[in-house]
Amino acid sequence: MSQDKLWGGRFTQPTDKFVEEFTASIEFDQRLYRYDIQGSKAHAEMLGRQQIIAASEAQQIIAGLDEILTDIEAGKIKFSVALEDIHMNVEARLIERIGAVGGKLHTGRSRNDQVAVDIRLYLRDEIDTILGYLSKLEASLVKQAEENLDVIMPGYTHLQTAQPVLYSHHMLAYREMIARDSSRLQDLRTRFNVMPLGAGALAGTTFPIDREWVAGQLGFEGVTRNSLDSVSDRDFAIEFCAFAGILMMHLSRLSEELILWSSADFSFIELSDAFCTGSSIMPQKKNPDVPELVRGKTGRVYGNLISLLTLMKSLPLAYNKDMQEDKEPLFDTIDTVKGSLKIFADMIAEMKVKADNMRIAAARGFSTATDVADYCVRKGLPFRQAHEVVGKTVRYCVETGKDIPDLTLDEFREFSDLIEDDIYDFVTLEASVNARKATGGTAREAVERELARLKQ
Repeated sequence: MSQDKLWGGRFTQPTDKFVEEFTASIEFDQRLYRYDIQGSKAHAEMLGRQQIIAASEAQQIIAGLDEILTDIEAGKIKFSVALEDIHMNVEARLIERIGAVGGKLHTGRSRNDQVAVDIRLYLRDEIDTILGYLSKLEASLVKQAEENLDVIMPGYTHLQTAQPVLYSHHMLAYREMIARDSSRLQDLRTRFNVMPLGAGALAGTTFPIDREWVAGQLGFEGVTRNSLDSVSDRDFAIEFCAFAGILMMHLSRLSEELILWSSADFSFIELSDAFCTGSSIMPQKKNPDVPELVRGKTGRVYGNLISLLTLMKSLPLAYNKDMQEDKEPLFDTIDTVKGSLKIFADMIAEMKVKADNMRIAAARGFSTATDVADYCVRKGLPFRQAHEVVGKTVRYCVETGKDIPDLTLDEFREFSDLIEDDIYDFVTLEASVNARKATGGTAREAVERELARLKQ
């Protein structure tokens, strides 16, 4: 295949070999080949429909592109660094196969709008895949909630025991986060699903193209409205990386809890052996490598977002070669998110809960102290006074080595004569949990309502 530059007419000297390698993007943008061919076929058909080229030439181009696609997927085509990018590699191969008519494919378009449409087509498909992974992770979290509906665990603030909660409620908290992530991604998909092809290099084209028809063929909801913005817009890539950063932050928070909970000190859960590794020197170790790696990869995704923001922050309109650097951060983010979601959904689905250990931990740390304060308030004591009463009660428990439910009525009444026999109906773990029945609360009744809502 000829390695002559398709843009070489202006130049009298060949490109320096190292410059070729330094400026080429084929090593990473070759993953766009299917979308480059998809966009080119729609463009060629439109050129024929608009009689910009002969209908027979359009069909010849489309047939040639189909053959190239088949050969690429069969591993029969070796991409050339000398041809810089996936667009030039495909076009050069097309001209080699069908002759000069292949050169007519580029009529009415530029590599600038071509790469813009390729990335959108590619990202749209990847978003649909990721939405599926998000849905699977949501289902795994809901399954954990359903299967462990009565398990009580300590709820924490400042990583100190605060109040007892249902483990199912805790899992549904992460489901809320993932649902927001999914909603963000769906919003992005709607916003960026407009077609930039037809913007040309920056100013549009003199040919009577039908952008709306091509957009319909490619599944876009419409076309971009300004040619300058069309080729220089990378907001969608930045938004995707921002979505990914928030998602990975959520996964990292859950990872941190799974790492703590699976330790011998907590022993709240057991991760499947399939998602852990051992130590080369300590035979007893079972390391939570998957959540640790996801926690670590979060920083990588943050870095990709900052890279794209920095890349775009000073670029004048319209296209600049700097923008070639948009692909690797975007591609790496997509790969990282897909891998993290896929493995996390499977890991959560197989996670085992140690309910007895969670309950023992929930009973420590005076987790029902707030319930005593609420009890006193219902008896007529202002909350600030009730707070002081319970603070003194807890101090007494610390000094005597007792827990709140273990106190006798006489001991309770040392701190407030409003306390009566019914106090014991309020200070058990079950009573504390199930008293919080309002929407969004941790009571079994509230959690069951939420699970029913999710099923609907």
